[in-house]
Amino acid sequence: MKLKVIVHQAEEGGYWAEVPPIPGCATQGETFEELLKNLYEAVQGCLSVDIEAPSVLENDRVLEIAV
Repeated sequence: MKLKVIVHQAEEGGYWAEVPPIPGCATQGETFEELLKNLYEAVQGCLSVDIEAPSVLENDRVLEIAV
C-alpha cells in the first residue's frame, strides 16, 4: 500500500507530518529520520484499530490480511 503524506517543518524545530488518506493520523520527529520512523508506527497504529466488532454468522470466516 502506498500513502501520500504531507511533511511540515515545525516552528519550534523538527518536523511533523499528516496522512490525509487516514483522518487523524499524524506524528512528529526532531529529525527527518525520526519522523520517517514515527510515520511507519503511526500508520500501522491507525490502521490496526478495530472500529466495530464484525457481525459473524455460523458459516462466515474472519480473515486478517496484511497490506
